Amino acid sequence: MGFQQGLSGLNAASKNLDVIGNNIANANTVGFKDSRAEFADIYASTFASSSNVAGIGARVMDIAQQFGQGNVESTSNPLDVAITGNGFFRMSDTSGTISYSRNGQFQLDNQGYIVNDGQRLTGWGVDPNSGQLLKGGNPVPLQITVGNIGARATGSSGTSNAGLQVGQMNVNAAAPIINRAAPPTGIGPLNVTDPTTFTSSTTAQVYDAQGVSHNLTFYFTKVATNQWEVQTSFDGGTPTTTGSPAGTNGYLMYTGSGTLDATTVPTDPLTGTAASNVSGFTFSTTLTAPNGATSPFAFNVSFPNSTQYGSPFVVNALNQDGYADGTLTGMSIGKDGVIQGSYSNGQTKTVGQIVLANFTNVQGLQPLGDNRWSQTFASGQPTVGDPGTGSLGSLQSSAVEDSNVDLTSELVNLITAQRNYQANAQTIKAQDTILQTIVNLG
Repeated sequence: MGFQQGLSGLNAASKNLDVIGNNIANANTVGFKDSRAEFADIYASTFASSSNVAGIGARVMDIAQQFGQGNVESTSNPLDVAITGNGFFRMSDTSGTISYSRNGQFQLDNQGYIVNDGQRLTGWGVDPNSGQLLKGGNPVPLQITVGNIGARATGSSGTSNAGLQVGQMNVNAAAPIINRAAPPTGIGPLNVTDPTTFTSSTTAQVYDAQGVSHNLTFYFTKVATNQWEVQTSFDGGTPTTTGSPAGTNGYLMYTGSGTLDATTVPTDPLTGTAASNVSGFTFSTTLTAPNGATSPFAFNVSFPNSTQYGSPFVVNALNQDGYADGTLTGMSIGKDGVIQGSYSNGQTKTVGQIVLANFTNVQGLQPLGDNRWSQTFASGQPTVGDPGTGSLGSLQSSAVEDSNVDLTSELVNLITAQRNYQANAQTIKAQDTILQTIVNLG
């Protein structure tokens, strides 16, 4: 029987050396989790019970992976992601087979998918129209729009704040009143080449449906006390009035203290009829693009925080929500897994969100190699959710999680396992000596 115990001990020690050697070999493998050999004793199965039964050796009961946290190391790749805490990246191959990984060394493939060794990272996609994350259901492979993201005409988003804001503007309260009556009584209609026919002007850049930029110039003329006429010129064309209905003038009205007056109905100085008050309100203007883009295109214009004080005309803030087409120039990933794409047209868009998965028994996962695991009955069903919620850890971009192998401990374990192997070999040698002695007696 002694040979059997020694042989089982040799096999167990050899397997332990294999496990330790595999840990050492993967000391620099990103996302690797070390393993340990767990042993059990072996006793012969008998009908009679006795406390004096000698064992018949040892066996490897399990090779259990240890899912402790590895060190997080910074990198220069913005798509590298490290998990701090519990959870796994949820990966999918082209056939839809799901696996799980802690290796966050990601890059984009030629189709814009975020991949690691051909496996696609999954998460929540984005609605192309609303830009909102499509949460719920099964996560999908994350695909980033690398090429042209298309243009948007100014004011086409459909929200109440869409369009153009000429904010924090001041018109000079000390400016003289300009009479629009025909000469010689007045100065006549606006002439963009004659600065004496208007008080101030400013130009904004707007975009049509094809992303082509156009210049929209506003001309402000003080035509009465606290009353300023507003006219617009599109790409240097003839200025038009901004009132409603079409053909009537629109005016910015101010109070005696220099703030916007949104309630007073202005009177056209020439006709004496009621006109449009654009103070603090949003008015629409309709333009025709000369380059064949969808036209006419209309957008909203507002003058929030506009004032009339005794200082020179100035525009401190001018914002519009249109943009030209653009291509992806960079990405960033937040702790919650939200991926922001930066584009060459200055836009920043949410392009997806990474999800994490966790299991009741992570040691029940089946190793697949290539830093991946698969779900098993022992592991239980995965819990999928946003990083940083529930039991799921958070993410750190431009970083990877190193192997959790403690190389010093493994080298000590290697020496111990080697001594165990030698000791079991020694028991076989001793049994051989005893057997030889018995043979010699004959």
